[in-house]
Amino acid sequence: MPIRAASSACVFVCQNQGMTERVRAGPRRWWPVLAGVGAGLVASLGHAPFGLWTLGLVGLMAGYLLIRAAASPRRGGLAGWALGLGYFAGTLNWLTSPFLVEPEIYGWMAPFALVFMAGGLALFWGAASGLALWVGGRKRLWLAWPAALGLGELLRGHVFTGFPWGGPGEFWVDTPFLGLAGWTGATGLGVLTFLAAAWGARLFVGPRRALSLLVLVVAVGGAMVLGARNLAREVAPRAEAVVVRLIQPNAPQRLKWNPDYIELFLQRAIDLTGAPGAGGVVPDLVIWPETTLPYLLNEAEPVLREIAATTPAQVVLGVQRAEAGPRYFNSMAVLAPDGSVAAVYDKAHLVPFGEYTPFGGLLYRFGIRGFAAQYGAGYSAGEGGALLDLGRAGKALPLICYEAIFPDDLRRAGRADWILQITNDAWFGTFSGPQQHLAIARLRAAEFGLPFVRAANTGISAVIDARGRIVASLALGEAGFLDVALPGALGETFYAKHGDIILILLLLAVILGLARRRQTISG
Repeated sequence: MPIRAASSACVFVCQNQGMTERVRAGPRRWWPVLAGVGAGLVASLGHAPFGLWTLGLVGLMAGYLLIRAAASPRRGGLAGWALGLGYFAGTLNWLTSPFLVEPEIYGWMAPFALVFMAGGLALFWGAASGLALWVGGRKRLWLAWPAALGLGELLRGHVFTGFPWGGPGEFWVDTPFLGLAGWTGATGLGVLTFLAAAWGARLFVGPRRALSLLVLVVAVGGAMVLGARNLAREVAPRAEAVVVRLIQPNAPQRLKWNPDYIELFLQRAIDLTGAPGAGGVVPDLVIWPETTLPYLLNEAEPVLREIAATTPAQVVLGVQRAEAGPRYFNSMAVLAPDGSVAAVYDKAHLVPFGEYTPFGGLLYRFGIRGFAAQYGAGYSAGEGGALLDLGRAGKALPLICYEAIFPDDLRRAGRADWILQITNDAWFGTFSGPQQHLAIARLRAAEFGLPFVRAANTGISAVIDARGRIVASLALGEAGFLDVALPGALGETFYAKHGDIILILLLLAVILGLARRRQTISG
């Protein structure tokens, strides 16, 4: 009997001990996820408005170490997803802003939209991290991880119409590394960022740390010198001087379509168009932001004549237009001197759930439509891939709002003399969205070697030279105009010629080479 009692007690203690271990293991199982989210949040500080690229690198290094410490590729993928979740939640915090324009209706959706968007984009980082740990193991993860995440970032820019906003390449717009963008593109800069983070982490866990430090210093220093030399080279001015005027009416989104304010904002834009320039300067081209004209283009003939009569300059303005069907377009219109419409560009890359809703005809019956769509179930997409001939100002590549985040779209239209973007960044709030959108514009300018001119409703309107440097700008939340001479262009850059194809081939070669090596060793 005592033996049986002792046996029963032993079983009871062992069972409870196992239960205790499982309870204790629960928090330990989740701490890498929480740490990964924290590392991602730190990494997001590399973006505007903070611009703390050092913390951006530190966060990515910490995330890399968590992935490296994972017990399996599946665990590594989970750690990579957690890193991406924190990173995208911190970077894209402005995504809550459209829901807060009418908070009484949509405000409750804001946190869910941010979390679901960040979690969805983080899947690319999670899958890439799991793949990297599988093909590279811990020993060669420093090479596999940047390559796999580079491919993941390229996919993120294309899957489900793509959303390549917020890549780590955007950390560097205020540093000499911006000078590398004409060769690498934004994604290539991101791959170099991942590589620097992974190699930097080797200083803590890798062999021959002194050698690793030397390699890191030489590589980063060399890249910085190359970038700085490129940025320091002057850009030749245009053969024919052209002064552009950017109009910034500063219409807050909550008031933009309010009937009590529509005429006020329109008159403000007209007054700014005809205002005398400093020193008697008369602009050659006046640019209004996205959807500044509050009427359909088809119904705005009297207003167009009034605008044209206000200035001798050519006018480009943002407007909505309709076609039979009915179909509605988010457009850019060029006015002739008599106020007639000389040319029209229709936005081709629309914002899902912003300007149109997938299965919109069905969902519209339930009251679900795009935030920025004023008519019907949303906008129709234009054909895209066209240049605007603006006479003395040359051929401009037209972009409306977030079309600027897709470098492949810019390459399809052919070589322009400059890039013209009209946008309404009032949708993005005032904290980080407009600043990040400006950083993306600077990257596009540096990638393509073209001046970039952006007119933004609430700011930040700016003229950017072909090196990605800001020539002049209007501050966020300020009404006014900006007269600036259009900068000159560079010759076609390496990236403008080839895009990401060489980067894709290089990254695939790294991943396939490591996978083949792993298979050989396993066999």
